[in-house]
Amino acid sequence: MTRLLALAAPLLAALVAAVALPGGALAQDAAAPTTDTGDTAWMLTSTALVLMMTIPGLALFYGGMVRKMNVLATVMQSFAICCLVAVLWVLVGYSLAFSSGSAYVGGLDRILLSGMADLSTPLSLGEGDGAVAFTIHETVFVMFQMTFAIITPALIAGAFADRMKFSAMLVFMGLWSLIVYAPIAHWVWHPNGFLFGDGVLDFAGGTVVHINAGVAGLVAAIVIGKRTGYPTEHFTPHNLVLSLIGASLLWVGWFGFNAGSAAAANGRAGMAMLVTMAAAAAAGLVWMFVEWAAKGKPSVLGIISGAVAGLVAITPASGFVGPGDAIVIGGVAGVVCYWGATGLKRMLGYDDSLDAFGVHGLGGIVGAVLTGVFARSAIGGEAATGLLEGNAGQVVTQVWGIVATIVWSAVASFVILKVVDLVIGLRVSTDIEREGLDLNLHGEAVH
Repeated sequence: MTRLLALAAPLLAALVAAVALPGGALAQDAAAPTTDTGDTAWMLTSTALVLMMTIPGLALFYGGMVRKMNVLATVMQSFAICCLVAVLWVLVGYSLAFSSGSAYVGGLDRILLSGMADLSTPLSLGEGDGAVAFTIHETVFVMFQMTFAIITPALIAGAFADRMKFSAMLVFMGLWSLIVYAPIAHWVWHPNGFLFGDGVLDFAGGTVVHINAGVAGLVAAIVIGKRTGYPTEHFTPHNLVLSLIGASLLWVGWFGFNAGSAAAANGRAGMAMLVTMAAAAAAGLVWMFVEWAAKGKPSVLGIISGAVAGLVAITPASGFVGPGDAIVIGGVAGVVCYWGATGLKRMLGYDDSLDAFGVHGLGGIVGAVLTGVFARSAIGGEAATGLLEGNAGQVVTQVWGIVATIVWSAVASFVILKVVDLVIGLRVSTDIEREGLDLNLHGEAVH
């Protein structure tokens, strides 16, 4: 009998674990002892969708909005950043973001992605009761998170379009991805991170990606200075068809961005996809109608900018809110980001060339705050209860996450920019700027 009990104990433990494991707090509904092929397939698809957001999505979106003489330089920035950050992520970026480390940054024990030899064991982040279990292997998670690390610095480039040295851009983006992006990702998305522990809700990157990139873009635009001729000269987009195609690719890719952040092929992923669609559509319409009323005509640039603003704003909320909430979030983002891209920029006099701060910074702030208002426990779990369900403190927690992100992104970005400027200089000469970056920096041109 004793021997029979000894043999049965592991089986009983496995059965208990299978039916009683607690729900995941970071990005899935329930932990599992083995990898799930369905979840893995969805995450591989999501990874490809998110990569498509940068190349070719963001490259075309930004490339169509600059003058013809700078279009190759602009798309080159997105492509080069993709290559640079991918290598840095494998070398040390992932370790800084997602190894246990401290409350503020990961350690160096995962340099070159060491420790992933067993391809059958699913990922678990953190230790003990605070650990978060997944049903995918870490290789999949590394790739998915790499695409986030790639698009975030690429977004910044829109703020200083037409005037930054390519060499300086590479140095700045490389340093920024390690010094700014990786720590903030650790704060928010790793169980050891202090903002994670404080209860900040950011399902897919409102703080980590959009506020972070938007604030860094604003700082870069101010430090580098205005484009020669701005604002008296016209900087008309050279090809809005490219921008519309780019925005459309961003929209489709965003389903991987938000629904993929469920880290599972489940109902929460489906809801994230649904609210992403609703928010983007609402914001596109609101921006279009506001611009129509203000200027007398609805523009292509306006509706695609509005849709992107809605995508940005729903990002932190996408795993916590319902479709009606998403329409409100998108509508608010459409108004606020239209004002940020027009009135605020004109009022304060900074030159955010392609509205990286106006759309991503302000849109991310709107989304992060409204996540604290609309978060619903039926969608996001017990920890995701917002103002409408009686938890006013969640709004305060969200504001704390916003402030912490803004402060670190602004201060660290400023220091990095100043160091790069001191060593190699940030800005091209006035002659190069007037002649165009394509020929002068890359020896090529669009004819």
